[in-house]
Amino acid sequence: MFFRKKQKMNETYDEKLIELLNRSQKEWFQHRELLRLSFEQNNELEAQTKSAQAKYFFLFKEAKKRHIRIKE
Repeated sequence: MFFRKKQKMNETYDEKLIELLNRSQKEWFQHRELLRLSFEQNNELEAQTKSAQAKYFFLFKEAKKRHIRIKE
């Protein structure tokens, strides 16, 4: 009775975390592909790619800590 609201909140935030994880993965892959296809060295693009990668791995570690399984 007392823990229903907490469990419901956890499920809601877990879903939001999964959405963020998917979005950040797509963003990281897009930046990585742009960096791979570029002819010149672009420091700003490299920084954006590293930032997107760090964001993705941070969210991935958080999902792992919460024991979240992504069902596809």
